[in-house]
Amino acid sequence: MADIVDIAVGAGSFSTLVTAVQAANLVDALKSPGPFTVFAPNDDAFAKLPPGTIQTLVQNIPQLSRILTFHVVAGKYMKADLEKLESLPSLEGSPIPFHFEDGFEVKNATVLAADIEADNGVIHVIDTVILMG
Repeated sequence: MADIVDIAVGAGSFSTLVTAVQAANLVDALKSPGPFTVFAPNDDAFAKLPPGTIQTLVQNIPQLSRILTFHVVAGKYMKADLEKLESLPSLEGSPIPFHFEDGFEVKNATVLAADIEADNGVIHVIDTVILMG
C-alpha cells in the first residue's frame, strides 16, 4: 500500500497541497511510519483562498508549516473513530473539532471522501483549508 504522500501525489487532485508540503519540508515526516490522520484539502479548497495567499505562505515557511500541521493528527482515526470524539489535537497543537449533524465536518470544512487508507495512516479529503483559532 502507498503512503500518505504517494496517495496525494497519485490522486492528481492535491497538487497545491503536495507543493505546499514540499515547500514546508514536511514530505519526510508524512512518509514516516506515523500513523497519521490527514485532513487533506483538495485543489478546489486551496482555490477558495484569497488571491496571493498561497504565494505569501510559500514565502513564510513557519506560517505555512503551522497551517499544514494543523491538518494532521497523530494516530490513525477512521470516520467511525472520529464520530465518538468532539475534537483531537493537531500536530500544530490546536484542537481540530469534528461535527456530524449534517454529514462529516472538520472545523469549517466538509469531508468529501473519508477513510482513504495509506500505509502510514488515513486521509480524509476536505473542501476547505482549515485554520487555527
